[in-house]
Amino acid sequence: MRKVLPVLLLALALAGCGARRELLPLKDHALPPAPYGRADKPSADVLLTPPVQAKPQRNIELRSRSEDREDDPFDLPPED
Repeated sequence: MRKVLPVLLLALALAGCGARRELLPLKDHALPPAPYGRADKPSADVLLTPPVQAKPQRNIELRSRSEDREDDPFDLPPED
């Protein structure tokens, strides 16, 4: 019972982390000022969305058939 109780409490605490609601600033706090040159102030959701440079899309074409690898001059055996 002593080992089960902490696990249940941890599971209960983590279950509350999944709640999703609109993000709002705390009382007496404001969002950061608008960036220089921008007229509107971005919302919290816009500020939390990562830019494309932070999360690039994968653009590697997968190989459809097997091909022989070229020799790699940097693939050296380990030193003794």
